[in-house]
Amino acid sequence: MSHSPPHLDRIDLTLLALLQTEGRQTNAELAERVNLSPSACLRRVQRLEREGVIAGFGARLDPARIGLGLQAFVRLQLEHRDRERVERFAELVQSWDEVVSCHALTGDMDYLLHIAVADLEHFSRFLLDRLLAAGLVADVNSSLVLRVVKAGHALPLTAARP
Repeated sequence: MSHSPPHLDRIDLTLLALLQTEGRQTNAELAERVNLSPSACLRRVQRLEREGVIAGFGARLDPARIGLGLQAFVRLQLEHRDRERVERFAELVQSWDEVVSCHALTGDMDYLLHIAVADLEHFSRFLLDRLLAAGLVADVNSSLVLRVVKAGHALPLTAARP
């Protein structure tokens, strides 16, 4: 189901930009930076949360510093694309901790998985014992990450409103 995006004014966009890059600010600091009272600022942030514009808050972690030294992108095609198997695949993906994100695609592959694991052995076990063992996948193409050039965490707010 598609929802039209809520109206976001200049202050909303400024708040969102600040929260994306400096999420640990207090409400008082945030209010000062956007020239609002703390109560007006809090109401706006709460509205943005209620409307689903702000999906949540969390810390960004360095994968290598927590023992996840290997990242990979796995493109895959399901053997069959009927509703039951697509739903089963989605359930499995939700249960696999190694999957950082999963995106349904257009084109020759059905899904793109971002995988984070300790090492190549862990990746091999995930691929063979979980992904392929599920019996739903017809084709897999994996790419190991050599170096992260840019990790996108903040969304481009200027591009959101043409």
